[in-house]
Amino acid sequence: MPNAFESLSTPELEEAVAGLEAKARELRAQGLSLDMARGKPNPEQTALARPMLDVLTSQSDLTDGAAIVDNYGTPEGLPSARRLAAEILGVSEDNVIVSGSSSLNLMHDLVTHAFTNGVGGCEPLCRQGRVKWLCPAPGYDRHFAVTAHLGMENVAVPLRDDGPDMDLVQELVEGDASVKGIWCVPKYSNPTGITYSDEVVRRFASLRPAAPDFRIYWDNAYVVHGFSGVDDELLNIFDALEESGARRLAYEFGSTAKVTFPSSGMAFVAADEQDIAEVREAFAVERVSPEKLSQLAHARFLKDLSGVRSHMERHAAIVAPRFALVEEKLAGGLAGLGIASWTRPHGGYFVSFDGPEGSARRIVSLAAELGVKLTPAGATWPYGKDPRDSNIRIAPTYPSLEDLSCALDVFVLAVKLVSARMALEGRGAQA
Repeated sequence: MPNAFESLSTPELEEAVAGLEAKARELRAQGLSLDMARGKPNPEQTALARPMLDVLTSQSDLTDGAAIVDNYGTPEGLPSARRLAAEILGVSEDNVIVSGSSSLNLMHDLVTHAFTNGVGGCEPLCRQGRVKWLCPAPGYDRHFAVTAHLGMENVAVPLRDDGPDMDLVQELVEGDASVKGIWCVPKYSNPTGITYSDEVVRRFASLRPAAPDFRIYWDNAYVVHGFSGVDDELLNIFDALEESGARRLAYEFGSTAKVTFPSSGMAFVAADEQDIAEVREAFAVERVSPEKLSQLAHARFLKDLSGVRSHMERHAAIVAPRFALVEEKLAGGLAGLGIASWTRPHGGYFVSFDGPEGSARRIVSLAAELGVKLTPAGATWPYGKDPRDSNIRIAPTYPSLEDLSCALDVFVLAVKLVSARMALEGRGAQA
């Protein structure tokens, strides 16, 4: 679709810029302070888990099968917590460890373990020289930060509508032994909201890496986070691995961070028998015992996968109107102008937005001037370097509907004004 601003005559374009700048001055005078920077549950959502605080009392039975909850022990997690995590991920509880409240911590720990001690009997990555990590982009900035922090080379791989570019992934993984891992958010991917197709999952499972210590970091953060009434289906990575006959290829992560309380939930990792044994041994060095009181409260509150799904339906009732409002505002303000495209996910926490090439940093900066904080432009690419400077992550869950409506109005205006200014600047460059 042609850019509507570029089709205007120069006087018409100057008039359009002037009108948009007048609206920007009006918004700036309001002194707004609105935040759409991170994908956080809003207070209505966290309130859904408040009854869990009443599950345990001073009179509660603090045993869980043979596990004693109010003392050391059970480093792999309580039996009930492991059963719940296994149900959520669709794996055997024998292949799950529940520990801590943050799956990002578990990912960091396992990448660090590979770096300092090695994986599967291989040399530690710190002794192997150049180490590369594949990063589907646009993707999750905190993933990229983990490997960059350890000095690994993050390599961007295009993320398509059905998952990463698997031709490129296969070429890199099977042809380059310095490639040691890949980050994946396979369901309702951050930030695009796409879900990997069955074909993509099977191609992951069929990889035959050049490096025996290569692993897929399968961050299934949004496995139960549908909100549209049409929940995407994701093929179970371990089922696909069994079909392909592959071993020791994937770690799968999950948590209740956006189910109950962020920072006070429970996190878990699953792997095949050999890898989970190695993970258990590595974690034993730093973990005498996990947060068993929290695990017990979660298991007794959520009970099972059916209980989780019922709880998440209440989340969906709160989240869905926010994503509907994003679609309403973006479509109402930008559709037909040829200056924007965006995703329409069925779940997760984000909408991925693309403006004209070279516009993202300017849009984010202008929105900040007008009182709306967005995720930094470029954050969805390794090292913060979006090659087209066009992608912006929209996180609509935290603001109230009223604040979100206002923030989206500011965002739409910023997109229009930046696009119009760029079109006018282009006229000057051609003169």
